Amino acid sequence: MITSDWHLHSQNSCDDACLAMADLLAEAPRRGIVDLGVTDHIHTPFNLPDIERSRAEYLALSPSPRFHFGIEASCVSAWELNEIARGKADKPVYGLRSGGPAGAALALGLTAADIARFGIEYVVAGTHWPMYVPFEREAIIRDYHRQNLFLACHPLVTIVAHPWWWMGHWQGADGRYIAEPWFDDFGHIPKSMHSEFAAAARAHNKVVEINLSAMLLTPHYPDRFKQQYLDYLAALKADGVRLSIGSDGHDQHYVTDFERAAAMLQTVGFTEQDFWRLPPRTP
Repeated sequence: MITSDWHLHSQNSCDDACLAMADLLAEAPRRGIVDLGVTDHIHTPFNLPDIERSRAEYLALSPSPRFHFGIEASCVSAWELNEIARGKADKPVYGLRSGGPAGAALALGLTAADIARFGIEYVVAGTHWPMYVPFEREAIIRDYHRQNLFLACHPLVTIVAHPWWWMGHWQGADGRYIAEPWFDDFGHIPKSMHSEFAAAARAHNKVVEINLSAMLLTPHYPDRFKQQYLDYLAALKADGVRLSIGSDGHDQHYVTDFERAAAMLQTVGFTEQDFWRLPPRTP
C-alpha cells in the first residue's frame, strides 16, 4: 500500500543519521518504494554545509526522475537566527534551545535563495521543540499549535512534518512517554486547534505528513495514543487535508516496517490513493 516516502535522512544530516544514498536507492525497490526524496536537517544557517554535502552526494548518483532532493527544516525563532548571525553561539548545531524571549517571532533558517542554490525540490518543516515556554502541558500545547500554524502558512513549506511529535522532557527511565504532554490522552489538545490547523493547511495548499518511525511505529509512545493519532489523521483527511508518507529513517539501512504501518493506516480507512507524491522530474 505504501510506495512513496518523502522524509528520509542521509549520512550528511546533522544528527545520528548514517544512511548512504547509494544504499538507500539499492534498498528502496525491495521495500516497494518507487517515489522518494532525501531530506537532511537544517535548523539554522549553521547547518548549510551539511546540505551542501548532501546535494553533492545526491548529484554524484545521477539520480533518476523519481528520486528527489528535499530538506527538513525546523521551526526556530528570529531571535536565535539573529544571535547566531552575530556570532553569539558556539557550534549551534541545533540552534538555541533556551534563553529566547517568550512569544519570540517564529522563523525558518532557510531562504528562497538557499532553495534555489541547492536545487531543493520540496521543504518538509516541523515543530521539534518548545520555543522558550515553561515545560507545562497547557503552555506546550499552545506553543506547538502556534508553531504548527506558522508552518502551515509559510510560503516556503511544502509538507508540515509530524504534527504533535514530542521527545526529550517527560521521558521515563524505560524510554517511554505515558502522560505529559498529551500521551495519556490526545484529547488534551482542543479540537478547535485541529480544525484551525486543517483550515490553514487547506488555505495555503500544504501537505501534512504521516510520520511512520517517529509517530506510528515508535516503541516510545503508548498504544492508546497511537490509535488516537490514527483517528486524528483520518479526521484531517475527512477535512480535505492532503497527507504524505514519511518514514523519517535515520538508520544505516532502509528498515522502516512499511507493511506494519500500512496495516495500521488501513484500520482508519487509508488507501494508497490517499497519499500525496511529487511527480517524476521532467528532463
